[in-house]
Amino acid sequence: MLKPEEILAYTIETGEKKVAKPMKSKIVLGFIGGAMISLGYLAYIRVISSVAHEWGSFASFIGASVFPIGLIVILLAGGELITGNMMAVAASFIGKKVSLADLVKNWLVITLMNVVGAVFVAYVFGHVVGMTHVGDFKAETIAVAQSKIAATPLQGFLSGIGCNWFVGLALWLCYGAKDAAGKILATWFPVMTFVAIGFQHSVANAFVIPAAIFEGGATWAQFLGNFFPVYAGNIIGGAVFVSLFYYMAFHHD
Repeated sequence: MLKPEEILAYTIETGEKKVAKPMKSKIVLGFIGGAMISLGYLAYIRVISSVAHEWGSFASFIGASVFPIGLIVILLAGGELITGNMMAVAASFIGKKVSLADLVKNWLVITLMNVVGAVFVAYVFGHVVGMTHVGDFKAETIAVAQSKIAATPLQGFLSGIGCNWFVGLALWLCYGAKDAAGKILATWFPVMTFVAIGFQHSVANAFVIPAAIFEGGATWAQFLGNFFPVYAGNIIGGAVFVSLFYYMAFHHD
């Protein structure tokens, strides 16, 4: 495992590389990132649908155990996820390696493509293929989406902070691990924890709420009303609670 100071340096370098990628790479990898997180959430729904009412919070734990596959694939195989970039690119900005314009451009492109990838999975695999279209799967999709929508803007914002604090820590630990097994474990535990708690992830919500919309259980206005507060919270969780705090703690002139 790298030392914290070494992880900080690696994170700053990684953020620089994310900004420097060609636009084509950002578009493709952003789509992949949104799709992989959504497939992880689809696995969550498929796993817990038949036992959600009987097993309660334990069912959420089981679902949370399969959700991290999305971020594991992104980090090990390749992909761009905005919640990760909120941490890594912010670290580069704080370290004065990228400009504010570079940061904003990167976040905008990756956010857009993440949402496209998420809605693609919601419609094609969820609705058309039928993974969220019938029986318990449809009911659970709508129930999960409605639980996200029911949060007030303040609750969504604060929940978004908690979520990306954990996602940022997952990236931080993954960057510090020296082999694939270590990276998988470092990613799995923090991500599983935020899902089990029920914190809100803007890209994951960009899958489950549209999935409910396609099944008649939500509206696009409700999606937008949820997305922006959660997204703002995700920024604070990754850029402030991880990047800024660790930069203050481990960067020594």
